[in-house]
Amino acid sequence: MQQIIFFDIDGTLFDHDKRLPRSTKQAIQSLKEKGHEVAIATGRAPFMFADLREELDIQTFVSYNGQYVVLKGEVIYTNPLNKKALQSLTDAAVLNNHPIVYMDHEDMKANVPHHHYIVESIDTLKIEKFPTHNPNYFKEREIYQSLLFCQEKQEEFYEKEFKPFDFIRWHPVSVDVIPAGGSKAKGIEKITEKLGVGKESIFAFGDGLNDVDMLKTIDNSIAMGNGHVLAKKAAKYITKSVDEDGILHGLRMVGLLD
Repeated sequence: MQQIIFFDIDGTLFDHDKRLPRSTKQAIQSLKEKGHEVAIATGRAPFMFADLREELDIQTFVSYNGQYVVLKGEVIYTNPLNKKALQSLTDAAVLNNHPIVYMDHEDMKANVPHHHYIVESIDTLKIEKFPTHNPNYFKEREIYQSLLFCQEKQEEFYEKEFKPFDFIRWHPVSVDVIPAGGSKAKGIEKITEKLGVGKESIFAFGDGLNDVDMLKTIDNSIAMGNGHVLAKKAAKYITKSVDEDGILHGLRMVGLLD
């Protein structure tokens, strides 16, 4: 029976140096040879993992934590941030000296010319593209996710004040800002409904806070050994760490590979 397997990127497909382990690449190739569908479910923007999609020959993905969904190269679902609420969030963030980056499917722009929080966090992604300055970018485009840069716990103020958004921490100085109720799980649902795939045939691997809803919702969920404690708690299975051939081990654990 054909199954569909969704993989997070950072800490799941990629190790801590943002490299794809050889065993992971071989495991994904083996899945395809067996006739399974392989997809990505990430908080990253589409332009942040184009090389990975090409390397693994993957045309189906959930990006921006579920807000921009592509099935076999075709955009099937988008869920942009509310512009009026985003303006209010920006106003509050400016008062608190917390920069914001606005992201659509093609690019990302910051509301300040430079800030060390932006440099510090974006550098960890090891990508070539870096946000340039355009404080009006969100007024001109559909924004699917923003990055709010603040210290841990400081997002609690925004969580109380801005109910149209969910705030998910991905770095000590940055949180993802997505539409309230949006998640990778919702994005995955859009794909599997289109394909007519039953829940028993859906698998998902993840490690972070933005994977918790996905791991909790999908029956066949696997958390990485290096994952956040809440991701492990949400998952049905826990595999080894990404740098201990965790993907290959997890696929064998759930019977998808020998």
